[in-house]
Amino acid sequence: MLRNKLLKMQNLLQRMESVLVAFSGGIDSSLVLKIAHDSLGDRAIAVTAVSPTFPGLELETARRVGQEIGVRHLIIDTDQLTMPDFVRNDANRCYHCKTDLYQALQKLQLELNIGTMVDGTNQDDLSDDRPGTVAAREWGVRSPLVEAELSKAEVRSLAKELGLSNWNKPAAACLSSRIPRGTVITREKLTRVEQAEALLFQEGFRQFRVRDHGEIARIEVEEDELARWLDPARRTRVSAQLNTLGFQFVTLDLAGYR
Repeated sequence: MLRNKLLKMQNLLQRMESVLVAFSGGIDSSLVLKIAHDSLGDRAIAVTAVSPTFPGLELETARRVGQEIGVRHLIIDTDQLTMPDFVRNDANRCYHCKTDLYQALQKLQLELNIGTMVDGTNQDDLSDDRPGTVAAREWGVRSPLVEAELSKAEVRSLAKELGLSNWNKPAAACLSSRIPRGTVITREKLTRVEQAEALLFQEGFRQFRVRDHGEIARIEVEEDELARWLDPARRTRVSAQLNTLGFQFVTLDLAGYR
């Protein structure tokens, strides 16, 4: 079954003849990039958009995985903070962000004479409310994983089989998702969320979020890592570090990561 889906994806990419892959360094877009490169060679190009909402740790992963695949990897700068509709942080935030992204990619697509823009949306993503997917369709972006009917679990399985080093990488999301809906997004808020999450990464946590509620930092970690907070030294260390970032209170969400 999985082999058939891989063949289907290879065939559809070959029919596209050339692709520009919206590449975040996450496992979904990494698999699309790997199969596109294997199928099309130098007619597959990766593009990563760097902005204040994109964590530096994710950029490092994207660079590394792009090098491992051996693909041409372009990095462009974008800045959604110049967009009032995005900064407002309403229910259409992701739509405005993706519209900005695909507008930039389409310009690059025309400059490079590339046939098709593709992304890493997988079959499971279709069950969620994703305004960004609406933007993708409006800009003619295709989703090979969806067309091949690959689920998230199948993406990880296939990525492991094909030797991608990030096959088991935790899911990531743009930093703006840490700021409650309706709260204006600023560069300062994004920066301190990124710094707070970098501290948790250094502490060895694998899947986590730091939600910014003004004076309060609400930490989410996977259920199997909740017990690590029983260590008084860790609690004291993390609290002190987040206090220096401007959070007066540091809390642990007992419901865990979600």
